[in-house]
Amino acid sequence: MTLSIRAKLFLALLLACLLVVIGTQAFVRWSLEQGIIELADARESERIAEIAERLTLVYAQDGSWEGLRGDLRRWVAALVGRDLGRAADPAPGRPGSDPEPGRGPRAGPEGSHRDRPPPWVRRVLAQPGPWPPPLALEHLRDRERPIPPELRLMLLDAAGTIVYGREELLAGARRQTLELDGQPIGSLAILPGRPMTELREIQFQARQGSRLWIIALGMVLLSGLLASPLSRWLVRPVRRIQEATRRLAAGDFRARVRVQGGDELARLGLDLNALAATLEGNEQARRRWVADIAHELRTPIALLRAELEAMQDGVRPLGRAGVDALHADVLRLGRLVGDLHELSVTDLGALSYRMVETDVRELLAADLDALRPRFTAAGLRLDLHDRAPVPLLLTADPDRLSQAIRNLLANSLKYTDPGGGLTVTLGAAAGRVTLDFEDSAPGVPPESLPRLCDRLYRVEGSRSRHTGGAGLGLAIVKNVVEAHGGRISAAAAPAGGLWIHIELPT
Repeated sequence: MTLSIRAKLFLALLLACLLVVIGTQAFVRWSLEQGIIELADARESERIAEIAERLTLVYAQDGSWEGLRGDLRRWVAALVGRDLGRAADPAPGRPGSDPEPGRGPRAGPEGSHRDRPPPWVRRVLAQPGPWPPPLALEHLRDRERPIPPELRLMLLDAAGTIVYGREELLAGARRQTLELDGQPIGSLAILPGRPMTELREIQFQARQGSRLWIIALGMVLLSGLLASPLSRWLVRPVRRIQEATRRLAAGDFRARVRVQGGDELARLGLDLNALAATLEGNEQARRRWVADIAHELRTPIALLRAELEAMQDGVRPLGRAGVDALHADVLRLGRLVGDLHELSVTDLGALSYRMVETDVRELLAADLDALRPRFTAAGLRLDLHDRAPVPLLLTADPDRLSQAIRNLLANSLKYTDPGGGLTVTLGAAAGRVTLDFEDSAPGVPPESLPRLCDRLYRVEGSRSRHTGGAGLGLAIVKNVVEAHGGRISAAAAPAGGLWIHIELPT
């Protein structure tokens, strides 16, 4: 079973909330238990301090521990801080006796059950013996059972002699010194044990524990209710991107994503919109390319057909002059098809580039010398300005680079008016070789300069009136320059013609 992104987000948010709620509930419960234990410890410390104060008063009254040593009732009374005159009476139902099992203590008009001694007092006084009593020893053996602090106290005099206690239990007890007027009079040995927790505190802890689980369950349900619309809101941009991607895959390159915010999904939407715009531009360029090719091929074919039909109909004689004209038309058509093929393979990167170390100065000089006679025959001057002080070595394909240079020279030769000329400048700067081709009038309109290197683009006007070229030469030059990692740009020349600037990395 495959889960959607929305379902995964919903489950992730719900699981995160569930873990947080369970962790919070466990922490609060632990904190509550620790708080109750700390409260019990604090109360126990207060009770031990009160017992120590009462024992100090007994010592001050008697002047020693001898009066307390043999009187268990008085010792227990000092521990619980109550008069035990009737507490030891075992007869049920008599005033001062403990209530029946299962029934709470009755509070009379003179006081409440808080004034009565604890239940263990009756058992201790009913069975006198060594201290701590057997009841306390049972609790001490089971460390998990709480035990009253009074049953964990032993009394020693100032010399360390036991007044109430057992010798074998002193090793594990901590001592609290008793003082009177700044002088030690004895010490209390406190046995370790779990502190007593009052019934109300236990009930409070139980109620709070059950309420915490109810709160936790409610928070989980609330998290589920909030996670559903939140996951739907988070998935909404993904669905918009998915819909736009489907439209692009179906060929609708006008599809765009509505972008909101600045997060990763918004940036992904912007990238998808940029991709869609590129695909749309490429599709429009492809359609223009196909239309331009059809137009460029249609014209020479139509002329060639007209000539042939004229000869078939006898309108034009089938002689040497007619055959030469047809042959010239076929040559022009062949050149056009060759240029189209060359441009297409440069677009696809299918040209075979053999990169070797090439001296640009020698390559440029050879190309200029090869075309100089044609410039002279056309009444044009061809000048070279070498402004590079060092040898200019490039890793390049000399044949393809020469092809680009000769295309630029031929382009200027075709379009420059007689009496003008072309100036070629060779330079070097910042690790790049620069080539500047500046010819004289006629020039190129400013609005045509950015598109001058586009395939099949021809400037309507003076620069195309002589030859009617196909508009592929500069496009081929651009592909060759970019294949070498360079840049090409067009601008108006100071002499009134066209300025082509090329930069190639050394």
